[in-house]
Amino acid sequence: MRRTSVSRFAISVTVSMAILLPLARGQKPGAGGVGPGAGSSGTTTGKTTPPTMPNTTTGPTYPADTLNRALFLSGKVQMDDGTAPPESVVIERNCNGYVRAEGYTDSKGHFSFQLGQTNAVTQDASYDEYDPNRISQNNGTRQKTAAPGQGLPNTTRPILSQQDLSGCEIRALLAGFRSDVVNLSGRRLFDNPDMGTIVLHRMTNVEGTTISATTLAAPKDARKAYDKAREALGKGKTSEAEKEFDKAVAAYPQFAAAWNSLGEIHERSSEVADARRCYSQALAADPKLVTPYLHLARLSLAEKNWQDVEATTGRLIKLDAYDFPEAYFYNAAASYNLHKYDEALASAREAQKLDTAHKFPKVEQLLGLILYQKKDYAGAAEQMRKYLLLAPDAPDAGQVKQQVAELERFLGKEAKATADQPPQ
Repeated sequence: MRRTSVSRFAISVTVSMAILLPLARGQKPGAGGVGPGAGSSGTTTGKTTPPTMPNTTTGPTYPADTLNRALFLSGKVQMDDGTAPPESVVIERNCNGYVRAEGYTDSKGHFSFQLGQTNAVTQDASYDEYDPNRISQNNGTRQKTAAPGQGLPNTTRPILSQQDLSGCEIRALLAGFRSDVVNLSGRRLFDNPDMGTIVLHRMTNVEGTTISATTLAAPKDARKAYDKAREALGKGKTSEAEKEFDKAVAAYPQFAAAWNSLGEIHERSSEVADARRCYSQALAADPKLVTPYLHLARLSLAEKNWQDVEATTGRLIKLDAYDFPEAYFYNAAASYNLHKYDEALASAREAQKLDTAHKFPKVEQLLGLILYQKKDYAGAAEQMRKYLLLAPDAPDAGQVKQQVAELERFLGKEAKATADQPPQ
């Protein structure tokens, strides 16, 4: 009996991170290929319209706290040799896989913040666009936070109740280091806010770092300007911060961290050429500083320069193969668009393995597309179902459901056709 074919269909979606990432726009169906269509009628169309995706998935809604009281946390971060980190370290809150930056350490490694009030914290593009653990002042429903990288003030109250903190933990974030973890489950409003010392342990086989050696060598006037710039950023004074960072690199042209921060300011202002120049200066000063590689990859991603995305993320992964699932994700997307499906599969699998907090649920959908190209239709359907579980409220959820349904119908017909064949 002739095997069922669904070569009529083509697949084309858009994957979104900090910017829109078109994965398969304009792709033509190959002979004998399979791909869920965007429409519900199942008729042949020349192309499908790529949907617009969110940055990440949304999370569960938490009940509003009726006391409207603040929960403060404080503590200290130190390296495993007993010294304070040479630069500010981000303090993260992870609640059942949903991660948010809560604050920074000061020059001596100390931190203090009001839980959930992250208006002074710049949320990196890798953080969830929606924070399921933040409560509205008005009606207790979950509110959308500032877009990643904007650091805008929020209008939400912190989570407070013992139930809300179940499954939550605090940790320090520094690439190349493993952080001690402080469990918040069971913490009450009037408990001592001091969480003690969080120790960062250096990981082996990691050459890259987010702390540049040039920072330690910076002269006093350059370091003073850099610290003033960081303080201004924390207060949302971007123009003032830019001036101080300019002073820092003028006084010390090898100041890689200051160049990187200048690049971030230009990137947020859509000044791409200036951002690239600053990131390149940072890498010229310190080739092992990993952060500029990630920023440059994002800029190339926005321009659909897949060769550059592949090369830049490849260099980052070689420096640090453990801390950046986002780099593997971008690398997989670049390889996919370059039709290097074996390489894309390997990078996407690694991104999925490292992304334990599920910051990038689009990895599952990308894996589905890759497996589809490799004619593993059952695997493609499985990964797309995982994506729907992680991002049930995504704007493209309806289309992905249709794609899964078409794959399942095709697989069912294939199974029936096989069963109906006479024994050999």
